[in-house]
Amino acid sequence: MNLLKNQLLYVYLNGSIHVSLAVFALTQMTFYFCGLPFDLFTSLMVFSGTLFSYNFIKYASLIRSVRFSISPSLKVIVGLSLLALLVGTYSFLQLHTKAQLVTLGLLFLSVLYAIPISKKIPNLRNLAGLKVYIVCFCWAVVTVVVPVINASQELNLDILIKCVQRFILVLVLIGIFEIVDLQHDSLSLKTLPQQLGITTTKWFLSFLLLPFYTLEFFKIGYHSIQAWNNLAIVTLTLFFIWFATPKRTKFYTLFWVESIPIIWWLIIVFQQGTLFTQ
Repeated sequence: MNLLKNQLLYVYLNGSIHVSLAVFALTQMTFYFCGLPFDLFTSLMVFSGTLFSYNFIKYASLIRSVRFSISPSLKVIVGLSLLALLVGTYSFLQLHTKAQLVTLGLLFLSVLYAIPISKKIPNLRNLAGLKVYIVCFCWAVVTVVVPVINASQELNLDILIKCVQRFILVLVLIGIFEIVDLQHDSLSLKTLPQQLGITTTKWFLSFLLLPFYTLEFFKIGYHSIQAWNNLAIVTLTLFFIWFATPKRTKFYTLFWVESIPIIWWLIIVFQQGTLFTQ
């Protein structure tokens, strides 16, 4: 029984299901912030696209190298990824043309992120210092811009602020990952803790939460309840920043840190009394 639980947990975390739920949760937050009704196809596309793209980036080269000698858990992950590709493709075809074009742009960026560009530049993932900002940009666009465009809404100041907030939040979460992964990351990646040290990185990440929080007050559609919700998320994130060390296990980041967007959404669910906007 314990072996089965461990295998299920492995597939859940390493099969990118949890991180896909985090991206899905941020998309639901956009529906809530913008007063948009729940969009099934956008939600499915975001979840499935995240799951497939993350697994493709992580496992494509591994599967090619070992061919058929892959573990049962990895076979399940491959199967889930292929299913996600089918669901994501179908959902993509249901989107409006503008949303499809933006999504294709993100797809192109994801391909460059995973596939070698040249002999000197293996892929964007290995470009020192650039990886983080690509991920932050993709999360911000796919969870804010795509849902808004597909709902035929204008990209106004509020949307820009939301994008900046998402960018900052993801940057902070990745910074926590980099602290925990410090012992394993190649020095060529030039991560924040490699360049600044652990303590300075923690202060820097904490400082970034200040604009994340204060930008809320500059929105045209400002709601006081959201200021309190954001304060709860800032407090929770600060906890994970200052308790992060290279001695932490991957579970600390893969589950707990990536749960922050999900918790943010669940706070709204609790307040609204429903999982999805009406």
